[in-house]
Amino acid sequence: MPSESADSVDSAGSTDSAEPADSAAQADSVDSVVADLHAHTTVSDGTLTLDEVPAAAREAGVDWVAVTDHDRIHPELDAPVVERDGVRVVRGIELRVDAGFERLDLLGYGVEHTDALDAEVERLQRDRRERGAAILDAVEDRLGVDLDVAPREGLGRPHIARAIEESDAPYDYAGAFDELIGNDGPCYVAREVTPLDDGLDLLADACALVGLAHPFRYERVDEALGVARDRDAIGAIERFYPYGRAVDDERIDRVAAEAGLLRTGGTDAHERTLGVAGLTESAFEAVRERLPEPVPVRSSSVTAPDEQD
Repeated sequence: MPSESADSVDSAGSTDSAEPADSAAQADSVDSVVADLHAHTTVSDGTLTLDEVPAAAREAGVDWVAVTDHDRIHPELDAPVVERDGVRVVRGIELRVDAGFERLDLLGYGVEHTDALDAEVERLQRDRRERGAAILDAVEDRLGVDLDVAPREGLGRPHIARAIEESDAPYDYAGAFDELIGNDGPCYVAREVTPLDDGLDLLADACALVGLAHPFRYERVDEALGVARDRDAIGAIERFYPYGRAVDDERIDRVAAEAGLLRTGGTDAHERTLGVAGLTESAFEAVRERLPEPVPVRSSSVTAPDEQD
């Protein structure tokens, strides 16, 4: 996939992140998924609010959910792991990094706030606001429409594509990317990402566990797997993931075994369904040992979903 496409169609819940490929993508056995360790909320490009996550988890039969918003730590999660309405919610992050050969996504689980990571997140979110404003201006000038989207933290191209689809412009969501804001589009503006070494240092200092996300979504799979295998800061690799196509899961298993990596997994949920992929109880045991104990919080009332990343 193009180096930035996960900020566009893929991160909005494309076929790759919405449909299970096969039974191996969902779990390592016929047992049900109990831990979905890759989900997005409305503070990035998901459609679930944090208050709605427990109900979605219970509907899916999931006990643990990692909230891994793009380049952002959810501001309403007050501890690395909390228990909300009977569901354990892991405070996480999905951090885009520049590995030189390609941009990769790192998943941090059980995040503790550090000054360095908070500063980098603030820098990235400031860039998202500025980049979003530039894309909005370019689209509105080109199409002569008012998209009624305000630049803000968490803003990404999926929000702008949805706004284009809902406007009077003659483009649907996919067409907005294909014709306007995709990587080669006339309204495209690149965004800043964190260098790989810096990202690894930041997450290693702040997280209970760091993993490489969805290794078969990169154009250069060999190099991406090499990063997971060779970098000491990485302790896990995402194995159970709904690619929507056949992938070589056994290859991930071999890399994990050779490098001593834990295997994680999750739906990469951008819509409202959890448990499409993730870890069974037995597969989750080793990951669970790396996570802090949950801190109980009081129940919260359910609110309507915001706009997304």
